[in-house]
Amino acid sequence: MNIDKFKQQHLAILAAIDDLRRLARGGVAVQAKAIAGQIVAMSGLIKLHLAVEQRYLYPAAQASDVAKVAQLGRRYESEMDGIAGAYLAFASRWNTPVRLEAEPDAFRREANTVLHALYQRMRREDSELYPAVEALA
Repeated sequence: MNIDKFKQQHLAILAAIDDLRRLARGGVAVQAKAIAGQIVAMSGLIKLHLAVEQRYLYPAAQASDVAKVAQLGRRYESEMDGIAGAYLAFASRWNTPVRLEAEPDAFRREANTVLHALYQRMRREDSELYPAVEALA
């Protein structure tokens, strides 16, 4: 399995998160329209990435004859449900300028929590899951 596409998607998601942070530093209420647009765009990237992992990466890992890789595939798929759910709830809550303007501090708190968890997850995939799957080839 070619892991390069997954890595490229991670880089695109991380760049989108950086763009969101840069906008938020300009003031959540002031940048509300741009932030809402960035969340919508970022959600498209994340949903695509999740769908591809769900369809190809996790099943390939789980079907491995290498017990450690199969176990990683099951664990990562199971963990992703909570992280994906938290992100999707965050995105649906904060994808409108009106809500961002009304509650900028709540947005910052939730963004820090959810995006940090997403970032940590991608880093773990990059350092643990992807190399294990690449080693199968």
